[in-house]
Amino acid sequence: MPDIDIRITGRAGRITLTRPKALNAMTYDMCMAIDTALRNWREDDAVDLVIMDAEGDKAFCAGGDIADLYASGSKGDFDYGRTFWRDEYRLNALIFEYPKPVISFLQGFTMGGGVGIGCHGSHRIVGESSKIALPECSIGLLPDVGSTLMLALAPGRLGEYLGTTGHRMDPGDAVFAGFADHFIPISDWSALIEMLEASGDAELIAKHSTPPPESTLEQQHSVIEALFAGESLGDVLNALTHSSDAMAADALTLMGRNSPLSMACTIEALHRLRGPSLTLRKALELEYRYTFRAMEHGDFLEGIRAQIIDKDRNPQWRFADQSVPAVAVSKMLQPLGKDMLTFEEV
Repeated sequence: MPDIDIRITGRAGRITLTRPKALNAMTYDMCMAIDTALRNWREDDAVDLVIMDAEGDKAFCAGGDIADLYASGSKGDFDYGRTFWRDEYRLNALIFEYPKPVISFLQGFTMGGGVGIGCHGSHRIVGESSKIALPECSIGLLPDVGSTLMLALAPGRLGEYLGTTGHRMDPGDAVFAGFADHFIPISDWSALIEMLEASGDAELIAKHSTPPPESTLEQQHSVIEALFAGESLGDVLNALTHSSDAMAADALTLMGRNSPLSMACTIEALHRLRGPSLTLRKALELEYRYTFRAMEHGDFLEGIRAQIIDKDRNPQWRFADQSVPAVAVSKMLQPLGKDMLTFEEV
């Protein structure tokens, strides 16, 4: 298919996203093509590892292609979106649990759905241009594609900060926060990929890895810890409003653009997930509760209208005063019963 190049080169299964003009945004067909390839290669002795990369300098994958989701949802058809998210989340789990090394090269923007395919593998490589972010709250979703796992595991309350602000992590930040493993200069990527294809040996990556740049988030960690320690969105906003730290003002500006319902549910989801029972499947199942309801009961359609369709950047959010009742959060995250996300292979 024209949007993705899937092949075997040497000892490697190769997946290259080929939509650079669209910042390699993921369509449903691309998602399913990756899913099929990974299932085929899982039992193929000719494939020792999988390499994911993308054409163009600007982005590995800037997210999901959401125009189709809006087109169907705005007509009252919520099933297409629910199917998209369900199958995408199953792919995220397949990558995370894959028995062979999955290596991703994350240049430029890796956001939303790009995090789902690029940041769950065993070897996640960033370079100088890498910018990883979870901007879902700006379109009425919550960070999904399994990202709540990484947000819940990030140091301290960094997950709340990243999830509610959509802060763009540079390569140093991404390694510190747990979204990447290795920093390798982009000029070395092509030669490294050739060696991986020829050898099938993922151990080569560590030999080419260099110390990442300093992380601004690491330097600001104690401030973030204090400001985002609240139990609810209201607590966090109160702390930010009464702080004199410049970072608090920046965070309030970023959060002021986002859906209050999405941010409140993001904070609640992370609080529920943290602890010894955390798994990727548990994170995905909780995320799906939200996305299943996002068109019908959340801000998703309004967020897409304002950002992508009309581009007026003036979404009319529910709870625009940023006061989100606990019951509204509970309703978005309550179990789905027979519609719950499952991971059986069909």
